[in-house]
Amino acid sequence: MHDEEHVTDRVPLFHTDVGPARAPVLLLVHGWGGDGREWSPHVEALAGRFRLVVPDLRGHGRSPVPDEGNTPAAMAEDLAALVEALATGPVVAVGHSMGGQVVNLLAVRHPALVRSVVALDPAHGAHGAEVDGIPARLAAYRERGAREAAGFVAGAFGADAPAGLRTAHVRTMLGTPDHVIAQAYAGMYTDPGAVGVRAHSEAYLRARTRPALTVWTSAEAAAWERGTLHVPGSRVEHWPDSGHYLHEEHVDRTVRLLTEWADRAADD
Repeated sequence: MHDEEHVTDRVPLFHTDVGPARAPVLLLVHGWGGDGREWSPHVEALAGRFRLVVPDLRGHGRSPVPDEGNTPAAMAEDLAALVEALATGPVVAVGHSMGGQVVNLLAVRHPALVRSVVALDPAHGAHGAEVDGIPARLAAYRERGAREAAGFVAGAFGADAPAGLRTAHVRTMLGTPDHVIAQAYAGMYTDPGAVGVRAHSEAYLRARTRPALTVWTSAEAAAWERGTLHVPGSRVEHWPDSGHYLHEEHVDRTVRLLTEWADRAADD
């Protein structure tokens, strides 16, 4: 899967790297319009037994902002360069939303760098009415950028989300450059080679050779992705009691999930 069309200029990513140097490595990747700060409580809980590498993706947070190419495909190549530069060995690559798409792309294109994948409510598998609405949403993001995207974020939380979480994410989204918002969305769903729409998602998930754990808030999506699994040890969970930012709405549950999964990966 790694050929000339996938090669891009790598962006040096702002990142933090904490925990024991020789411990199993978790790469924690945020989603669209976010940054690595959303993993802070998980890092504090996990740093005693894992090495945690937490980047800001290109165009996001404290990383450089290219004029073009702010897409999941390019983001996966940046992560490959980061993992290689840190000489961590294979990582458990964990991603939320767009980050879930990015870490799966990393696993498909650079399997030697990835021990396993955890995708939390990932930005793949779009179908039906969601696909029908993509052109209008992309047009709105191209016209109004982060202001439009902030409306999506504001409605993406469960009723019991921790106080302040919605406000923090809206603010982070509003701080993301408008062109990054539009390019990243197009890169997820409409660009040549985009894998967000279900038929394309199925093709790239079939190309994955590493064990994968996916957690969905949608029962339908969970059932669909269970039908794509082909690597031993892979599984799909359904968390019906959460909004889209499930890792932050349920920090302790996510920490337990990652600990169990990463411990098992380390034993393999």
